[in-house]
Amino acid sequence: MELADNILRQEEKIALQLRELYEAAGYHFLRLASFEDYRFYLEQKNFLSGGDVIKFTGSNGRLLALNPDVTLSIVKNTPSGESRKVYYNENVYRHIRKSDEYRQINQVGIEVLGEVDQETELAVVLLALQSLAQIGTGKLELSHIGLITAILDLFSTGTRGKVFTRIKNKNLPELAQLAEAEGVSPERVAQIMEMMKLSGDLFTMLPQVAQVVTGWAAAEQAVAELAKVVSALEQAKRPEQVELLFDLSTVNDTNYYSGLILQGFIEGLPQALLFGGRYDGLLKTLGKSQQAIGFGIHLDLLDQNSQEQAKEQSAWLNVALPKGRMGQSIYELFRDAGLAGANLLDDSRKLVFEDSEKKIRFFLVKPSDVASYVEHGAADIGIVGRDILLETKADVIDLLRFELGKCRIAVAGPANFQGDSTRPLRVATKYPNITRKFFGSRSQPVDLIYLNGSIELAPIVGLADVIVDIVETGNTLRENNLTVLEEIDVSSARFIVNRSSWRFKKSAIIEVLEKVSEDK
Repeated sequence: MELADNILRQEEKIALQLRELYEAAGYHFLRLASFEDYRFYLEQKNFLSGGDVIKFTGSNGRLLALNPDVTLSIVKNTPSGESRKVYYNENVYRHIRKSDEYRQINQVGIEVLGEVDQETELAVVLLALQSLAQIGTGKLELSHIGLITAILDLFSTGTRGKVFTRIKNKNLPELAQLAEAEGVSPERVAQIMEMMKLSGDLFTMLPQVAQVVTGWAAAEQAVAELAKVVSALEQAKRPEQVELLFDLSTVNDTNYYSGLILQGFIEGLPQALLFGGRYDGLLKTLGKSQQAIGFGIHLDLLDQNSQEQAKEQSAWLNVALPKGRMGQSIYELFRDAGLAGANLLDDSRKLVFEDSEKKIRFFLVKPSDVASYVEHGAADIGIVGRDILLETKADVIDLLRFELGKCRIAVAGPANFQGDSTRPLRVATKYPNITRKFFGSRSQPVDLIYLNGSIELAPIVGLADVIVDIVETGNTLRENNLTVLEEIDVSSARFIVNRSSWRFKKSAIIEVLEKVSEDK
């Protein structure tokens, strides 16, 4: 019996199309177990891509885990020296710490274990292109992990996590500051900054990257390896609806990549859905002698309705502005830069303001929500305080900092405050994540009290010992007989961009960025 087309959901249709594609390419279907020994994932936690492993006790008392990673499971169950060319359609299960939610991820992908030569790499990249083409109009970014490790090797071990984050977020000013503080040579800093700026067509960008890294042996080697695949791709037949790109921020959140890395986007989806690359290092760590390459696609991200809605709005540039004084200042900056009409925000009853001539749409949202609107694709760009980015850990690109909204994130309390070492410090704040990280770094126990306003009142009435809050002038603290005891970080307004929007609306975003940066 032939199924009617409208019976299947979008992800089911795509899964069947991808199955046909992979089998035609000579891949064999592999079914994995949903449960694995928890100890294995505990030992390999550095290779997990985020979130905690969900574990439970089996009937025999053995500690088991719901499978959190397909690649790890395939490698674990492949004997050393054995060649495999497989595809899969599996659910993986993770506890996401950021949202404190349990998530089931429907993942389809391919893995090649054995000898991986240039021809194999080319074939896998072409399959990734064809996979995205089955889903929609897409962008596939190629890079090499060697470019990232070449940069990280310039920094001390304790700083590399911060460097990685700033590369991923395209945060050039803070990356440059870290490099200067670590004593990285001006020549290398200049090379890093130039590489960070190169973003666009793969065949155009890679020769420029090669020129930028001249004299930097580790980076030169990575570019040379990538160039071999790119040269072959240039001659190969490729699907027209998927564009090949280069961007240094193409970094996947796992540690096991050892060469070529891939990241794929589909128009209408707010985040990447394809991840992959070479991972020889993982096999070596697990005592395997093979080489390996593969990619996975998160089919659970597909949402036909939201994709169609996003495509309808693709001609518009959507901007999330914080309500209040900062939002008004940013709008005036846009207006003065010729990006918005005069008096557009005059109607205080509205939350959405459209300039049909300039094809720009403004949303007025709570300051604490700006990053969420951008991260999840409702807005392409947003202006938000760095304090919010630190607190929410939003997965966005952080392109530009303004002088607007400059303040400090600080611990404040009575000037004569003396801590009591016999009990946890009582801290009132609307920044629980920042607070936990700050005091946790010194192993100081705290009792957090979440407040969303009038934070200064807490130590006055005895609710808390101290507060963690933003401090601009310090006048409010002084008026309430409080003072800054320690400074945690600094904050100002940031220009943030949705990761998918950067790939599909980059020219419009850069135009805005250049105009507002002139007057920032």
